Amino acid sequence: MREVLIDTDILSYYFRGDKTVTNRFSLYLDYYDSFNISMITYFEVLSGLLMNDARAQLRKFEAFCSSNNVINISEASVTLSAKIAAHLQRKGSVLDNQDVLIAGIALEHNLVLITNNEKHFSRIPDLQIDNWKKI
Repeated sequence: MREVLIDTDILSYYFRGDKTVTNRFSLYLDYYDSFNISMITYFEVLSGLLMNDARAQLRKFEAFCSSNNVINISEASVTLSAKIAAHLQRKGSVLDNQDVLIAGIALEHNLVLITNNEKHFSRIPDLQIDNWKKI
C-alpha cells in the first residue's frame, strides 16, 4: 500500500462516519502512522465549517489535523499544477483550480490521491487515484 493524499470529499465522508471510508482509514493505519491532506483541502474544510459555524466539527477537524500531515503548497506543486491546467485547457477539459492544485501536490509528493471524484481526477496524466468510498 502506497502513501496517500486524502481529498476533501473523502475526508468529509470520514467525518460523517461513512462505514466504507472509515474502514479504509483503519486499514491504512495498519501500514502508516498518519494521513496526508493538502493545504487546499484544509482550506476547503475549514471555510465550510466556519461558514456553517460548526464548532464541534471544527474541533474534531483541528484535532485530526494536529495528529496528521497538512502538506503545504510549494513552488514545485504550483508548477506541476500549472502544467496540468495548461494540458487540460488545450484539450478543452477544464478543472477548478483547487482540484488542479491538489493534484499537483499529490504528484510532487508521489502520493496516491484518495477521492470520490474519479471522473475529474482521472483526466490528469500520471496521477494515481483510488476511491475509498467504493467497496
